[in-house]
Amino acid sequence: MAASIIGEDLTVTGNIISKGEVQIEGEIQGDVYCAALTVGDKGRVRGAIVAEDVSVRGRITGSIHALNVTLEPNSHIEGDICHQNMQLEQGSYFEGRSRRADNPLALVADDESPAVDPVTKAATARLNAANLQRVA
Repeated sequence: MAASIIGEDLTVTGNIISKGEVQIEGEIQGDVYCAALTVGDKGRVRGAIVAEDVSVRGRITGSIHALNVTLEPNSHIEGDICHQNMQLEQGSYFEGRSRRADNPLALVADDESPAVDPVTKAATARLNAANLQRVA
């Protein structure tokens, strides 16, 4: 399955939910839920990210919950990262807290805080169910 691409000239206001890979070269003002996410050099996300794999070369302002996170050179992250594995490459910028967890995706769905809205919990539950089906 090919990646869904948000081009440089596109700004999306609202949440993005995908069962596959998403590549962001433009701007997202909302949360992103997908299996794999790549934020390109000019890509911008203002919102939460929930994915199995996240690779960042652009800018993210918001939290990341992912199994694998790679912050590539010139990436700029302002927000907390909950991960199973994380790689910070030289030249990346990260301002926030890092927390390692065996299953960071489950923590989003189980979070009872008012900061995690019902849409986020529902999208995360759907992503977790899709991941379980893929593994089975």
